Amino acid sequence: MTRIGFIGTENSHTDHFIRFLNDEIRHPGVSAVALCGGRTERNLALAKAGGIEIIVDEPADLLGVIDAAIISTRDGARHREQAEPLLEAGLPVLVDKPLATTVPDAEAIFAAAAASGVPVYSASALRFVPQVAELVKDGAGAGALRSLHIVGPGDPDSPYSGLFFYGIHHVETALEMLGNPVVAAGNVPATVRRSGDTTTALLRVANVDLTLTFVAPTENERVPFHATAVHTHGVLTRTLVLEKDYNAPALAAFVQAIATGVAPASNETLIAPVAVLSAVVDALPGQVRS
Repeated sequence: MTRIGFIGTENSHTDHFIRFLNDEIRHPGVSAVALCGGRTERNLALAKAGGIEIIVDEPADLLGVIDAAIISTRDGARHREQAEPLLEAGLPVLVDKPLATTVPDAEAIFAAAAASGVPVYSASALRFVPQVAELVKDGAGAGALRSLHIVGPGDPDSPYSGLFFYGIHHVETALEMLGNPVVAAGNVPATVRRSGDTTTALLRVANVDLTLTFVAPTENERVPFHATAVHTHGVLTRTLVLEKDYNAPALAAFVQAIATGVAPASNETLIAPVAVLSAVVDALPGQVRS
């Protein structure tokens, strides 16, 4: 049996992963067996629902009791510190979006994985929604792609590293539609304007004008994710819908990576969203990042 442990269990994605593994048994031979973060009310509820017996305090406490890990900590700035020890110990790791909030942190994660020869993976669930594939397919017959506009929730003031918490979805959707181009850090000039609860970023990626619109969510309202692609011979637009099982494709890819030892995506594909969103965040009016 492949034993999976969870870090960052406050995220609702953990519920999804445990349901897929222990309730619905979608991947026979792969089980959720341990939770990190102590015996909190949240962890006790997850343990009861998923039939999980092991609850530890720190990520290092998982060593020796799991074969792979899933990190779903909401603040991506903590992903490196949580992933590195596990990767260095030879454990495959799925880092729930975002992989990291800086390019150096992402590179450090890759280095730890390479040193141990184990796969690391990260992906926005929006890469897998059917509407993205439809836009790409329909766009193939509509001439050259001139511009792309992705809309969705995102708040520069989020306590979870600002725009990185939701904004990574915008960027990964755009890059998926653009064919996952290689994006070098520091090579994506961005112009960003903030007006009230709306932040708009203008960039050019893979010779396509890219507009990202982030609307800060409230307790009761959240703008839907949406994509509009302007081609030479037509304009295509779709609302991007996250269905009940939207986290299933990423988990399936990770389970396959555990079995084969091969990461589902290249380092270049995984680092590009971090490089693009870092450019946006660095261009925010009044933004200072260390």
